[in-house]
Amino acid sequence: MALIPIILFTYARPDHLRRTLDCLQANKVQLIYAYSDAPRTPDKASAVTEVRAMLRGIDWCKVVLCERETNMGLGKSIRAGVTEVLSKHDAAIIFEDDLICVPGTYSYLCAALEHYKNDPRVMSVTGWTHPLLTPKNVTNKPYFDGRAECWVWGTWPRAWKGMEIDAKTLMEKCEAQGMDIYKYGADLVHMANEELQRNIWAVRLLYWHIFNRGLCLRPPWSMVEHIGFDAQATNAKNELWIKNPPLQPAPPIPIQWPEPIENPDCGSLHQKVCGSRPKPPSPLYDLGRRVLSKAKRVMTRNKKW
Repeated sequence: MALIPIILFTYARPDHLRRTLDCLQANKVQLIYAYSDAPRTPDKASAVTEVRAMLRGIDWCKVVLCERETNMGLGKSIRAGVTEVLSKHDAAIIFEDDLICVPGTYSYLCAALEHYKNDPRVMSVTGWTHPLLTPKNVTNKPYFDGRAECWVWGTWPRAWKGMEIDAKTLMEKCEAQGMDIYKYGADLVHMANEELQRNIWAVRLLYWHIFNRGLCLRPPWSMVEHIGFDAQATNAKNELWIKNPPLQPAPPIPIQWPEPIENPDCGSLHQKVCGSRPKPPSPLYDLGRRVLSKAKRVMTRNKKW
C-alpha cells in the first residue's frame, strides 16, 4: 500500500496543536503536509510564530511545511491545500489543529482508503462519529452514511475533483434533481447560504457527496474528538452537545469490509440532531395573517378620515 500522508491545517493554537501532534506521533504517521495560516490580526502573530516553531521542530516524521504569507482563512486554506496534496498522492487523511485521535486511527483509515480506493460509491472515510448519530444496529463494524464528515477524514483525487463548485450552487443542483436538501439536517441549508461569506468549507464537501449520491464510511464508535470548543475557536463554538464520551480504543480493522450501502437510519438521525425541513404554515395560520392584514388596512383608512 502506498504511503498515505496526513494533511494538517494549523493557525494560532499551539496548546491544541501539541496534543494533535502527540496523537499523530503515537499513530506512527510518517509524512505530514502542514499548512500554517498567517495571522489575521497582529495579536495572533506570536501564537502563529510558536505554531511554526513547533512544526519545524518535528523530528519523528517527514514534514513538508507551507507557511502562508497571507491569512487565507479556514475554507480557502483547506480547499487549496487538499487540492495541492491530492495532485501528488493517491489518497490523504486530513486533520485540523484542534482534533485528537486514539492510537490505531491512522492504520484504520489507511486500510479503509486502500480497500475502497476504486469504488466510486465511496467518496470519503472518517474517524469521527457520535452516539446520537450512530444507528442502533451498528455493532463493531463501520457503516455508511450519505452525510460526509470534516473531523479527521480521508479521500481520493477522484472524489475531491469538483470541489471548486460552491455549496449553494451544489445545493441548488441537488434540488433541481429532486433531491431533498434537508435530508441530512437543516443546518446544511443554513451553512450553504453562508459558506462564501464566512469562508467555511465543509458544507461544500457534504453537498458534493449528496449531489453524487456518494457515501462516507464511519467507524462504529468515534476514534476522534474535537478539542476546539473554547474561547480560541474561530468556527466551532457553542457545540458542546457534539462532544463524545471518553474515547475508546480503535475498533478492529474489518477482515471483511461492508458493502457500500447507506444505513437507512442515517438521514432521520441527522434530522433529529441538526433539524429537519421547516413545516409550511397551516391554513389557519395563513387565514389569521390575512385577517390581521385586512384589519390593519381598515385601521389605517379610518385614521386618514
